[in-house]
Amino acid sequence: MRGAKMDYKVELVAQALHEAEQQACSWTDEPTIRKERFRAYARNAINLLNEDIGVLLLALEQATAEQRVGGPRATA
Repeated sequence: MRGAKMDYKVELVAQALHEAEQQACSWTDEPTIRKERFRAYARNAINLLNEDIGVLLLALEQATAEQRVGGPRATA
C-alpha cells in the first residue's frame, strides 16, 4: 500500500510542476517520456521537502478536487 500512496503523491506533484511550467499541452496529452521527467522532478521535490510535503500535498489535493467540481464558486 505504501508504494501506491507514494505513486499518488508523485503524480500530484508531477502534475503541479507541469502546470507551473505552463506547458502547451495538457498532462494527459504529454508523451510518457515527458511525464516521467516530471515524475523524477516530483520525487526529488518530495525527498527534499521530506516532512513538509504534507502541506503541499493537502493544497494540491484541494485544488484538484475544486477543478473536478468546477472551480471555486464566485460569490454574487
